[in-house]
Amino acid sequence: MSLSEEKLIGKLAMLSVLDETYTSHVDVLGWQQCIGKVGSMESNKVVAAIETAAKKNEIINGSVYRETHALYHAIMEALHGVTRGQVQLGTVLRTVGLKFSIVRGTPYEKEAEGEWIAVALYGTIGAPVKGLEHEAIGLGINHI
Repeated sequence: MSLSEEKLIGKLAMLSVLDETYTSHVDVLGWQQCIGKVGSMESNKVVAAIETAAKKNEIINGSVYRETHALYHAIMEALHGVTRGQVQLGTVLRTVGLKFSIVRGTPYEKEAEGEWIAVALYGTIGAPVKGLEHEAIGLGINHI
């Protein structure tokens, strides 16, 4: 069970969220991807925006529990990175402005390893006052 060097799903998700020219690399692999933006003082709204984008762009089938569940865990893992382990926003006077990338594909050489999903987040987090934020990045990967 080894990862293919040109199929690093997390790396492609991160590069795509930072520079949209990398989306063509995902297309070449025949994988699914979408990119979007979300800003909120509530973490549940961040999760909802990413889930909605994944369903709308047919990255996941919303009526299949394992797909929604895998996406949820990838989102939460990415949010842990952005929020430094404390997935709280408005309740502790923090807000985020994020760009996200969702990538679904088969990163392993063995077909039996199945599909995986990666969520990359990049943007700002800070006090809800313009100019009092800093950059943050997060990545979550989960099997489907």
